[in-house]
Amino acid sequence: MDFFNNHKQLFGAAFLLFAILTLFVCIIPALNNEENNAPLPNAIPLDEQAILGKAVFVANGCVACHTQQVRNVDMDKVWGDRPSIAADYADMHRTDTWRNTATVMGTERTGPDLTNIGQRQSSADWHLVHLYNPRIVVKESIMPAYPFLFEVKNKLEEGDVVVNVPEEFRKGRKGKIIARAEALELVAYLKALKQTKLPDGTPEPDFLYKKSGDLAAGALKKGEPKELDGARLYTNNCQSCHQGNGEGLKGAFPALKGSKIVLDDNPEIMVDIIMNGYNGRASEGYGAMPAVGINNKLKPEEVAAIMNHEKTSWGNSAKKVTPEEVKKLMDLVKTKATK
Repeated sequence: MDFFNNHKQLFGAAFLLFAILTLFVCIIPALNNEENNAPLPNAIPLDEQAILGKAVFVANGCVACHTQQVRNVDMDKVWGDRPSIAADYADMHRTDTWRNTATVMGTERTGPDLTNIGQRQSSADWHLVHLYNPRIVVKESIMPAYPFLFEVKNKLEEGDVVVNVPEEFRKGRKGKIIARAEALELVAYLKALKQTKLPDGTPEPDFLYKKSGDLAAGALKKGEPKELDGARLYTNNCQSCHQGNGEGLKGAFPALKGSKIVLDDNPEIMVDIIMNGYNGRASEGYGAMPAVGINNKLKPEEVAAIMNHEKTSWGNSAKKVTPEEVKKLMDLVKTKATK
């Protein structure tokens, strides 16, 4: 019983047991996991600005409301093309000597998952307006505003990025609203969040518990009629910028209501913009529109449904298009874009 009365032996034995358990339970399995997991071949590492943006993301508690993991259940299919796998997180490194890699997978979805947000929403202008005040682009949003990531200037300097905020959300602020470095870094990080494509020939994990009946995303199913729910597709792909009423946001995103391009009986330009994006109105203060059709892998039937919704809503009255017309134009504008 002397062992239990000798505090040095007792402490030494406890420390040795703890060290052995740490070695076999933590260290060896972790080293084994590092050897068995590697980033996907097509994975693009975060650049310097995006790494700084990740620190801003963590510092502002974004991880408390947003996950970065697509579970293998069908309800998560709206967030990515496939369920997340270990290789998606294999390229995470220590923040610095004293801090381990921040865990950004999250635990709940008060806000939408961000795994593939760089693909779903690649517009820097949208992200900046959304950060300044989420209610500008999503009226029902409960996300807090981050106006401290911006400043007001009366005189612009070289390199300043102006954020076009509608008057009703400026709260009396005069001058130009400029994104601080932290806002630009955070947007760079969000735009870098894109789900990496698996190597050719690698089977993709299945989504489980598939829903029966109508699809939430309005995607085409075998045996369905070719005309889809254009309103739903518009909501999923276009509404965040152009708004539900089609009026856009003054100085930020152009209106589709009464738009000459939407009302044009020749749909080629409209298909080109949807598929390849557009930056022809930068001089008016409007940001560049991303290539929504390509980014979201829209089919001709889906593009036609979106176009017909826009052509016949909000007082618009224009000639509808058919999926066959759109398919030909998609091939045409794709050819033009590669030249």
